Amino acid sequence: MPAASELRPGMAIRLEGTLFLVIEATYHSGTAQQKGVMHARLRNLRTGAITDRRFRPEERVEEISLERRVMEYLYNDGEMFYFMDPETYDQIPIPASMIGDLEIFLQPNQRIPVEFYEGQPVAVAFPETVDLRVVHTSPPLRERESHVYKPAVLENGLEVLVPQFITEGDIVRIHVYTRSYVDRVGKRSS
Repeated sequence: MPAASELRPGMAIRLEGTLFLVIEATYHSGTAQQKGVMHARLRNLRTGAITDRRFRPEERVEEISLERRVMEYLYNDGEMFYFMDPETYDQIPIPASMIGDLEIFLQPNQRIPVEFYEGQPVAVAFPETVDLRVVHTSPPLRERESHVYKPAVLENGLEVLVPQFITEGDIVRIHVYTRSYVDRVGKRSS
């Protein structure tokens, strides 16, 4: 069992019988009177809820290993999302609560890793960033200013703020969890 000071993003741990995925882990050194502490942002693998937790650096945590399989997203019926194993053609339902508001990043026939623990799906491993095409945005107010942002609608319906130089047809990289603009990747060839 690793110490809390060894927590890293992407680790799966069990705390009080509940499975969590470490999203962020930072060590804050203490002062003369106060010891250092490990701050961790955790995502509950069953419900998708995000929790912040503090650990003493020497505190032990139970690390678990998850089996990751690439699955193909098929459809959802409002309550369940259905994924198919492309090798065995087995369909696996995953509750909507596990996907949460990241549903907007799922496209039919998209292949995405699904994580399993003891044969049961516990998480869909969304990438940290995705590249999406801008379908609508206003013309730039001032062409040269990159620190002034404007709204843009992406191909999946998501509205984000982008720099003035972004135009319709541009491919932009979006951070999945914060839904914020990261970079312009280029223009989509027609």
